[in-house]
Amino acid sequence: MRLFHYFCLLFCLSLLVACSKQTQPVFRVATNVWPGYEPLYLARSLGWYENSTLRLVEMPSASQVVHAFRNGTVEAAALTLDETLTLIQDGDVDLRIILVMDISNGADVLLGHANIPNLQALRGKRVAVENTATGAVLLDAALQAAQLQAHEIKLVPKTVNDHLAAWKNGEIDAVVTFEPVRTAILNAGAVELFNSGQIPGRIMDVLVVRADAIQGNETVLKQLVSSYFEACDYLAHSPQDASVRMGPRLGTAAEQVFAQFKGLQLPSLTENRKWLSVPDMQLINTARELAQLMKEHQLLVGNVNLDALVDARFLPEALQ
Repeated sequence: MRLFHYFCLLFCLSLLVACSKQTQPVFRVATNVWPGYEPLYLARSLGWYENSTLRLVEMPSASQVVHAFRNGTVEAAALTLDETLTLIQDGDVDLRIILVMDISNGADVLLGHANIPNLQALRGKRVAVENTATGAVLLDAALQAAQLQAHEIKLVPKTVNDHLAAWKNGEIDAVVTFEPVRTAILNAGAVELFNSGQIPGRIMDVLVVRADAIQGNETVLKQLVSSYFEACDYLAHSPQDASVRMGPRLGTAAEQVFAQFKGLQLPSLTENRKWLSVPDMQLINTARELAQLMKEHQLLVGNVNLDALVDARFLPEALQ
């Protein structure tokens, strides 16, 4: 009888363990398709998230990523710094930046038809742009360079997943876009009129997490960040295999993958420590400068509290 009770107890314990595994909450990270986010997916392809609650949520556009993060349907997201500032201003969510993923130094572009020889020729033309702060920042800088006002062009709101079709269908004359769509539109006959390299430091991508999702998820956040850096290292040392793995998501052949990283800087672990260091205030100072620029162009209203913007505790001590 005692033996029977013993086995019953073991059976009940196994059920409890199984149930606890099933009910363990998933930690969701949302991104759209962008080369700077690909190390996250490369890590997944290499099996580094197995036996983890970490889940990557792929979305068609940055607008949908922002919406999901704002509404709490994901715990973390890859966003541009200006999108992050907009979320902070709206007051909808308390967030922390835990990683600087990339800095755009020419990867975000304004493309136009070949019969548009320069920026000034955009007057009266149909210009597609995603309804995000990133698109607005780049387009505003391009218009300033052309000495044009926004009312002198015809704005056509389009999410990035609609850019190529709009171009091919003749719906637009120019477009503010980024990879992998940039290469596809260039291959369709577009010319580059302006890029983010002309406004250094204004467009960067960061990994943000909701402050209320940090407690209890410290381990998975450390795994997320360390896997990102390990994937960057894999990209550098095993480029052929990495290209094969990343090509399908970027919609390109493996041999064309690295061309999509042109104009994109992926800060190292050492550089991230500098960016996220509170004493140095590098990222916070950059965010303040960007916030001021956005306020001057009515992309932000009022002051943005950046006192608790960064959290460096999830950066690994060193790569494995």
